Amino acid sequence: MGIINKCLFPVAGYGTRFLPVTKSIPKEMLPILTKPLIQYGVEEAMGAGMAGMVMVTSKYKQAIENHFKVHIDIEASIKGTAKESLLDEVNYASEQCDFSYIEQEKMLGLGHAIYTGKPLIGNEPFAVILPDDLCANDGDSVLAQMVKLYQQHPDCCIVAIEEVLMTEVDKYGVIDGGLLKNSTNAYRVNSMVEKPSPEDSPTNLVIIGRYILTPEIFDVLESTEADENGEIQITNALMTLAKQGKVIAYKFQGKRFDCGSVKGFVVATNHFAKIEGLI
Repeated sequence: MGIINKCLFPVAGYGTRFLPVTKSIPKEMLPILTKPLIQYGVEEAMGAGMAGMVMVTSKYKQAIENHFKVHIDIEASIKGTAKESLLDEVNYASEQCDFSYIEQEKMLGLGHAIYTGKPLIGNEPFAVILPDDLCANDGDSVLAQMVKLYQQHPDCCIVAIEEVLMTEVDKYGVIDGGLLKNSTNAYRVNSMVEKPSPEDSPTNLVIIGRYILTPEIFDVLESTEADENGEIQITNALMTLAKQGKVIAYKFQGKRFDCGSVKGFVVATNHFAKIEGLI
C-alpha cells in the first residue's frame, strides 16, 4: 500500500507566455542555469521513488524525448574531458527510468491531459508534476513529502498547496477544508474553486503543480463536464472526490517558483545562480 511507481508530466502546452522562444523550443526545455525544467521534474520524481515517467506531449515537443536519449556525437566529443561529467545526471535518469510518451492532440485543460495519460498509467496511483512549478528544498522534495502523506491515506488524492496573497488567488485553484487531526499542514478538503475572484475565494490556500492521484480519478474525469472554455479542469474532478472525503491538501515545506511566467523564471534563475555562487 502507498507505493507509487509512475509520474505523469503534462507537457503538451504551447508555452505562449514565452513566445517567441517557445515557437521552436518547448517551454519545459527552458533552462534554469544549464538544466531544463523537465529534468528538474524528473529528478524530483526519481527522488520520491518513481521510475516510470509518463509524458503527455505533442508533436512539437520532440526535444523533450531527445533530451533523455543518448547523443552519441556529443558524448564522443567530450569523452575523456572535464566536460564528460556534465551529462552524468541526465544519463543516470535515462538509465534508471522508463520513459513513455503519448500525444495530447488538443489542448483541452489539465484534466484532459491527465486523462490522456490513462493508457500509460493503468489502474494504479500515480503522481503528477507540472514542470512550470519548480520547487527547491533543503530536505525531502515536495513530491517525496507528499508520498509520505499518501502512505498514511492511500485511498485519498493529495494536492500540494501554498499560501498566496488574496490578490493572487484568481490565478489558481483554491481549497477550503479543515486540518487533519494532529496535523498543522494537511487539510481534509471540502471545497475547491477554480480561479475565484478575491472576494469570492474561501481561502488563500492555492493548489500548485504537484498531485498524487488514485486511479479513481480517471472515472471521474470521464464524466466531468468541460467548463465555459471547453476545458476539463482537474479541480472540478477532484471536487467530486472531495465531497466523498477523498482529497487531502498538503502545505509543503520548501519554496516554489512559478516558471510558467517570465518574472518567476527570472526569480528562479537568480535563486539557483546565487546557490552556485554565480552572482
